[in-house]
Amino acid sequence: MDSATHMLRTGRRGALFQLQMALRDLQNSFARIGLAWSLATHDVGSRYRGSVLGPFWITLSMGLMVLGIGFLYASLFNLALDQFLPYVALGIVFFGVMTGIINEGCDTFMHAASMLSQTSLPMFTFVWRVVFRNLINLAHHLVIVVGMLAFYGQWKVANVPLALLGIFLMLLNASWASLLAGIASARFRDIPQIVISVMQFAIFMTPVFWLPDRFGKHQVFLDFNPFYHLLQSVRAPLLGQTVSGHSYVVLVTMAVVGWLVTFLVFARTRRRIVHYL
Repeated sequence: MDSATHMLRTGRRGALFQLQMALRDLQNSFARIGLAWSLATHDVGSRYRGSVLGPFWITLSMGLMVLGIGFLYASLFNLALDQFLPYVALGIVFFGVMTGIINEGCDTFMHAASMLSQTSLPMFTFVWRVVFRNLINLAHHLVIVVGMLAFYGQWKVANVPLALLGIFLMLLNASWASLLAGIASARFRDIPQIVISVMQFAIFMTPVFWLPDRFGKHQVFLDFNPFYHLLQSVRAPLLGQTVSGHSYVVLVTMAVVGWLVTFLVFARTRRRIVHYL
């Protein structure tokens, strides 16, 4: 039996064809980027429909958390409030963005099951939907970030362009992790609980509420914590601190390897995702 007949009878496609279709899906998703944005804004708006403050409840709840944890930990560890409170605020806000993109990524395809089964929309459209939804939340949280930097005078030393680079690297890495979690969750429904547990563990192992120098002789373990590098690339420039070249090497390597592996997984499973749902 020649290869053409074999492909015809089994319905199998080569790896090159799968990769081409995955690339086409990605390309078509950029043409539908407006749809992804509309879906994201609808998600945020529908969540707070009928509320007086609307999405600004996100800002209020986050602000109360920042103040509560900031004052408590500053008192417990005898830290200067004007230094520690902006540090905690930035840590909670930007780690929350990473957590939101990755955790919500588990539901990327499950929440879009009806649309995927009835339309031929690019699957990447729903990946961008998750990213945009969390960017909208971040836009609300920027009130807290700007307020803290302004109130404590940190805006004078903030390196905004370098912080924007950090945000870009953070989104680049969180996006492939979100897509990978979405693919795995579509096939195995236990994955969302595992991912949530991992992210809950990560927030306590990452210097969000505590200072890195408190790690003492175990400082080396921070070098193996990807969330530390992701957070440091954004928070340090806003606080007027430097980001080590090692962190940028880690983040760029993570982005390249992560997207390469995730895209190959997506190419291989793209046709099966709808059946998983």
